[in-house]
Amino acid sequence: MLSLLHIENIAVIEKADIEFGEGLNVLTGETGAGKSIVIDSLGVISGERISRDIIRTGSGAASVTAVFTDICESTWLEENGIEQDESGELMIFRRISADGRNTCRINGMPVAVAQLHELGEKLVNIYGQNDGKLLLRESSHREYLDSYGALSDMLSAYKEQYDKFQALLDEYDEVLAAVNDREYREEMLRHQITELEKAELRVGEDEELQERHGFLKNAEKLTHIVESAFSAFYGGDDFEGVCSLLMQAQLDLDSAARYTDKFGSISDEIVQMRYTAEDIEEKLRELRGELDFSPEEFDRIEARLNTINRLKKRYGSIDDCIVALDKMRSELDSLEYSSDRLSKLEKELNEQKKVTEDKARSLSAMRRKAAESLSNEIVRELSDLSMPGVRFSVDFLPKMCQYGFDSTGCDEVRFLMSANAGEGLGRISKIASGGELSRIMLALKKVLVGCDDVEVLVFDEVDSGVSGIAAQRVGEKLSDIAADKQVLCVTHLPQLAAMADCQFEIKKVQKDGRTFTEVDRLDIEGRKRELARLTGGENITETTLKSAEEQLAAAKKYKERLKSR
Repeated sequence: MLSLLHIENIAVIEKADIEFGEGLNVLTGETGAGKSIVIDSLGVISGERISRDIIRTGSGAASVTAVFTDICESTWLEENGIEQDESGELMIFRRISADGRNTCRINGMPVAVAQLHELGEKLVNIYGQNDGKLLLRESSHREYLDSYGALSDMLSAYKEQYDKFQALLDEYDEVLAAVNDREYREEMLRHQITELEKAELRVGEDEELQERHGFLKNAEKLTHIVESAFSAFYGGDDFEGVCSLLMQAQLDLDSAARYTDKFGSISDEIVQMRYTAEDIEEKLRELRGELDFSPEEFDRIEARLNTINRLKKRYGSIDDCIVALDKMRSELDSLEYSSDRLSKLEKELNEQKKVTEDKARSLSAMRRKAAESLSNEIVRELSDLSMPGVRFSVDFLPKMCQYGFDSTGCDEVRFLMSANAGEGLGRISKIASGGELSRIMLALKKVLVGCDDVEVLVFDEVDSGVSGIAAQRVGEKLSDIAADKQVLCVTHLPQLAAMADCQFEIKKVQKDGRTFTEVDRLDIEGRKRELARLTGGENITETTLKSAEEQLAAAKKYKERLKSR
């Protein structure tokens, strides 16, 4: 349950600590005093999208801290890497800065707003005064019915089969389109495959050819350079080359070495130089031979490069061309057997369609069974809420789509009702008043309370449009719900406030020209005065106080009877 809510700089609340209790917690106060700010603060720690306008004027940031006890979300905490507190408490903190930044922590660990929202949905269910309008959206009626019937597992099992059907249908449509376009596609693939096969591409070939092409393109200049260098080493008709000169120098020094050893070492060095020069001479001879080429080789290389570059421009690198060739061969094989594949897929699709339809019909049967029970319970709850002549029914219509089913099954579900005896059933959106919508929604909440794992239910002025005995019955119904869940409720009605297990007064005060909101937990005398104010306004008399005392006594007796059931 929610044990503590600490609020700082939210709207007109500068700072407030609210210690909630078990059962029904009621917040009362004058209109505009700030009751809904408390609900907004719960939205803050539940990860809802919050405007920066919520920050109190003059403050740089607003924050809310909530402490929950006896929570059952250990699995979620483990999955998100959040350590559990030894005390078993769960602390949630969120700070909203004026620049729009959010700081969120769960048990002191930083988390994203999305994570906070995910956890918030498991902890708190906030039902606002406009949420009765959800009943006007008939698309939500199936969800209510499935929740009541505990059909989530069955719906998941159905959806698994539906997804298989949809996957087969997508593949079937794809193959069908290929078959319809096969002749043109086959002709194009064969042309492209022939072109690539004829090219006989080899990885690295383009780089080798580019190098050879550049070499041959500059062959004349290179030939002149090589001939000049070769002559320098080999010599010519009228001059000696490097090799000859080194040979002569060696012979001269060998001759001089007979007279002194100093020339012998120099001769040895010249020998090494001569060997090196002869190696260079041989390499230059080989280069000169390579430069001896025919113009046909240059033209052949240039044509080959043009072919390779044209294919690379279309498919990418040579590697990409080879991959594309394999893919096109595979696609051509598939197209040649696509008619067989289409027939096989059609058979599989029909078989899966039958499986999906069977699952949809089973799901529909369970929904209809749950609908009968739901209708009876809703009528009983609405009778308790001063709608004795009400009739309620769940209407089923077939899905108006291609195959008669979609991801939710084969049913269009909508709630019908008759608010008064003698009137025919009609769509809720057409015949329910605001007060009736509130009571129908409350009845649904009461019926669904056992199907919902959320421990904290918040009702923001769900008494809209009700009064008198109906208001008393709404209060009793909230007390019934609070027997199993912790309930927080904002109200203006004394009939509801009287049923509270804990009551809080929200009031505005002015200090130093600023407006502040204070939250006080009321004792028994405070509750009497607040109930008297709700009944008679600022004119609190002995009569209104006595009436308040009687209301509290009647509420106590009701809760005692409730416990004894």
